[in-house]
Amino acid sequence: MALIKSISGIRGTIGGRSGEGLTPLDVVKFAAAYAQWLRQRRQAAGNTAPATVVIGRDARLSGDMVSRLVAATLQGMGVNVIDLGLSTTPTVEVAVPGEQADGGIILTASHNPIQWNALKLLNEKGEFISARDGAELLAIAEAETFEFAEVKKLGTYRTDDTWLRRHIDQILALPLVDREAIAHKKFRVVIDSVNSTGGLALPLLLEALGVEQIKSLHGEPTGHFAHNPEPLPENLGDIIKELEKGSYDLGIVVDPDVDRLALICEDGTPFGEEYTLVAVSDYVLKHEPGNGYVKNTVSNLSSTIALRDVTEKAQGQHFASAVGEVNVVELMKETNAVIGGEGNGGIIYPELHYGRDALAGVALFLSHLAKFGKSASVLRRTYPSYYISKNKIELTPTIDVDNVLDRITAKYAKHPINTIDGVKIEFGKEWVHLRKSNTEPIIRIYSESDTLSTADHLAKKIISDIKEVITERQ
Repeated sequence: MALIKSISGIRGTIGGRSGEGLTPLDVVKFAAAYAQWLRQRRQAAGNTAPATVVIGRDARLSGDMVSRLVAATLQGMGVNVIDLGLSTTPTVEVAVPGEQADGGIILTASHNPIQWNALKLLNEKGEFISARDGAELLAIAEAETFEFAEVKKLGTYRTDDTWLRRHIDQILALPLVDREAIAHKKFRVVIDSVNSTGGLALPLLLEALGVEQIKSLHGEPTGHFAHNPEPLPENLGDIIKELEKGSYDLGIVVDPDVDRLALICEDGTPFGEEYTLVAVSDYVLKHEPGNGYVKNTVSNLSSTIALRDVTEKAQGQHFASAVGEVNVVELMKETNAVIGGEGNGGIIYPELHYGRDALAGVALFLSHLAKFGKSASVLRRTYPSYYISKNKIELTPTIDVDNVLDRITAKYAKHPINTIDGVKIEFGKEWVHLRKSNTEPIIRIYSESDTLSTADHLAKKIISDIKEVITERQ
């Protein structure tokens, strides 16, 4: 069993003992702490009226139970609840400001396997809460300093199943989403929604965009995931085989809560999860930003350098943030970036909202592909090719990870180094990024080069350096 408490929420495996897994007691405790945090924020602003919170969930098996626990706890804290039911993470994010709510809770463990679930917490803007706010909330949960409402002050509860359609309508209204161009191409698309809410959202979106033929794999939102839900090539054999038959123009894959987007070319070759953001950014950068944005892009330190290449080609500037969606969003706001995201297929397009949105990504990519006029595989070849090697070193708890990273930094001090999140060292067009895990004694090592073999070689060199440092201190 596992229970991980972080600044952005709580996630864990269902069952077990309280405090060791994500049990009903843990769900109630954290939901109550969130409601208390909202109450304190409102009182500090002189507002004593009841708060309103939007909730929504993916289709995983524990979702209904967790949702009812959260809704009832919020009501017990005097909070009015708007329940979107089966929904997507980006849909809840746009619904929070749309309902003028005080916050939102998304019940999803994203790409984690079936036994996991989580409470992901949003502020009044529909964005993930900040590190400072998360720390305050964790303190409330730890001290259990929450006070439930009297019977006449219990919160209300209502359902609303209109927001998925309203979210799609907002996507269709984006100036860079060209429904006419998409419909003209008469695209044939196969989708894999891994038996979650993408099976509801993607067909609605594609039909609204004028896609001519849609074949859905694992589209029934039963929560019985047909394969590992992380949208990586090794988990996508069914859709790859379907595309290899040659009957479709594109494959679209989302994770259970529809905030990550992976694409498969017409011949069954992966477009590359890292290149989802690259391609969509390329399309967006070819147009004037408007609305105060500039041709800047943001991705995290572990994402491909190809985004920087594409951005600079468009006369823009690329910025790298610490890993984590909150960090990407903060830097996007600081730099007025027109688009940003993460190399895991997460696209953040602030013209719509500041959150990873696979549905917006689909609409923008299809607009790009339609105007490009050639196949997805040809489009992929227009971008610089880089390969990322992902490795880790398991460490004993007695090892001082910070000291290890400091020693590696000193060793490569003559190279460009970024230390905002671990250590990232650049070697021309190659780089390596070392980060210590917040939940286990390991160092994650990502490296990138123009071939996978050279990326692997670079990682092995750094791993050797790390082991040398560890040996010296023993």
